[in-house]
Amino acid sequence: MNAKEVGEKLVGYVQAGKNMDAVMDLYADGVISVEAMAPPSGDRTSEGKAAVIAKNEWWAAQHEVHGGKAEGPFPHGEDRFAVIYRFDITHKASKQRLTLEEVGLYQVAGGKVVREEYFYA
Repeated sequence: MNAKEVGEKLVGYVQAGKNMDAVMDLYADGVISVEAMAPPSGDRTSEGKAAVIAKNEWWAAQHEVHGGKAEGPFPHGEDRFAVIYRFDITHKASKQRLTLEEVGLYQVAGGKVVREEYFYA
């Protein structure tokens, strides 16, 4: 699969609420994930599929998702694409409800996501 095809599958998974299925199916074992900010007592960068899965599990445990939308993919050349995300979430500990907006930039090699970077305020 090329970057556009991987992006289309990723957006389809997210639209169906199957974010973890996207990681399992579309991510390379050695994927690198970079957040805009480090989580509490964590690092901005996660290396390897297992670390990305753990990061996603931690995030899901901390937030209730009421709904979400993924727009894209927006291809850039043969090996990259971006996706715009908007999620309606509640942070469980604080009970604060908010809209999370972010852009994910993905790099693809061999039909798998090998790097993802997230941009948000």
